[in-house]
Amino acid sequence: MPENTDPILDSTSGAALPSPHDARSTISTQERHQAMGQVLTGAIEEGKHQVPETPDPLVSKPSQLESWRVFKIMSEFVEGFDLIRKYSVAASFFGSARETLDPKIYQDATDLAAKLAKGGFAVITGGSAGIMRAANKGAYDAGGASVGLNIRLADHQETNKYVTDSMMFEHFFVRKVMLTFASEVYIYFPGGFGTLDEFTEILTLVQTKNIKRIPIVLYGKDFWDPIIELFKTHLLSKYHSIDEADLELMKVVDSVDEAYDHIIKNVQPR
Repeated sequence: MPENTDPILDSTSGAALPSPHDARSTISTQERHQAMGQVLTGAIEEGKHQVPETPDPLVSKPSQLESWRVFKIMSEFVEGFDLIRKYSVAASFFGSARETLDPKIYQDATDLAAKLAKGGFAVITGGSAGIMRAANKGAYDAGGASVGLNIRLADHQETNKYVTDSMMFEHFFVRKVMLTFASEVYIYFPGGFGTLDEFTEILTLVQTKNIKRIPIVLYGKDFWDPIIELFKTHLLSKYHSIDEADLELMKVVDSVDEAYDHIIKNVQPR
């Protein structure tokens, strides 16, 4: 099937905007950025009048530029960055949204969040249930900033009642960027695919030096030790797909005091 080559029109003049894709090999970086700026300006101006009440899911390879979606994505980025920049020092908590773990795990998340909040940290979570609610509760009860960056899902994932500031995202990748750049320390409690995805993304960003090295705390040895052992035996020893130094990028802890002491020792204020 041929590639869609319909021109993108300026919503104010009706004129065709330049295509950065077509010009990529023949113009300078500055000219390409200017062309992209024109495309984005036109798409955002047109798209802000077209955002549907119930957007369709994002497809893997859209056949044409959806101006309303470009606007929605850009507006989520702007609103998200505007929210997280309000908090000078923050700690992000990750973990299962389910209520299936040992009750002590949730209490530990609450206690650690409360201790960090009293120490001046804003506590940031995905804003939903489980570990996220436990951490938000700890910060909220301690009188600290308790932030929830939630995602709108088909099964209606509600924001928990313990947040003092929150935002609901439509796009997972925008929300993940906000969670990635929100904090000075990342704390991972036991969880499922989402928690592991968020953990390995931060780990990769630090490993590749795409973000500065920051503390990555893995809470609960029963859960995390087998995963770290897999890294050692499979990724390092058998396949040589990571370096030994990469195993030093994270710290496994098993108590609130151990986690707190490690964070205080290693967090560099902005």
